[in-house]
Parts: sequence; structure tokens; C-alpha cells
Amino acid sequence: MTSWRPERIVIGTIGRAHGLDGSFYLNGYGGAVPIEPGMALRVGEHDAVAQGRKGTTDRPVLRIDLAHDRSAAEALRGLEVTVDAALLPPLDEDEYLHVDLIGCSVVAQERDLGRVTAVHEYPANDVLELDGGEMIPFVEEVVLELDIPGRRIVVSDEVLSED
Repeated sequence: MTSWRPERIVIGTIGRAHGLDGSFYLNGYGGAVPIEPGMALRVGEHDAVAQGRKGTTDRPVLRIDLAHDRSAAEALRGLEVTVDAALLPPLDEDEYLHVDLIGCSVVAQERDLGRVTAVHEYPANDVLELDGGEMIPFVEEVVLELDIPGRRIVVSDEVLSED
């Protein structure tokens, strides 16, 4: 495992309940880790086991051992669902995951702009959110260098002129 990845990776948050059996929508699921029945998960601070999965790839519906009815699923709403980072698929040399960008330092003209705290997916492109609240488009015209092992992202000088 890479040294910059946390031990657990957020794969989504519990959304609204679906049906009466404790199933719920998993919001924000990106699909990097396939969810199968019997898979170990953590919901908030509680260990859980996936008991069922249906729905679509983009909007899965899960059933876990912590929620046996609709009200129990609703009580978990908003909690993060995490998996062991070892479950992430191997990547090619020039590939990375959003989690790999979190914590990277962002610089322009050797000026430190901050660290990446989140990556937001929008229809046009992804956007890096920095610890000071700044938002940087994650596009080829802006991101000049991406050094994940070095934990550094170099962006165009034009980002400075937008201040």
C-alpha cells in the first residue's frame, strides 16, 4: 500500500432508505471497489458486513447487518461507509485515485496555495478544494505537474491572477 493513503477509504455515504428491509442508497459511490455480499465494511465507527447489493452501478442499494428495517437504515443516514484500502485495485504508473490527491500540496510559481482537502466531481471536470476554501479546476490547462509520490501538484500561474 502507498504511504499516503489512509488505512480506510470512503466509498460513499448512507443515503435514504430503500424499501422496508433495511436497504439504503449508497451516495457518492465511485465503483473503484466492487461491493459484494459478505464484504467487510465500516459504517461510521461500526464494523458491518454487506448482506446484499442491488440497484445500478452509479447508484447502488445496499443491505448491511447493522440495519434490519427501514427505521434502522434511516438512523444510519449520512454516515460514511469505508473499506480497507488494500481492497483498492492496482493502478498503472500514470493512474491515481481521488484519495491519492487528498493531502497533496498545490503550488503556482513556487507559491504554496494550500493542500487538497477534497476532490469534487462535476459534469465538466473535477475540482480540487484546498484547505483555504479555494477551488482549482483539475484540467490539463491548469494542472501542469502531478507528483503523487512527492505529494505535490503544480498549477498554472493563471490561477494566481484569479485571486
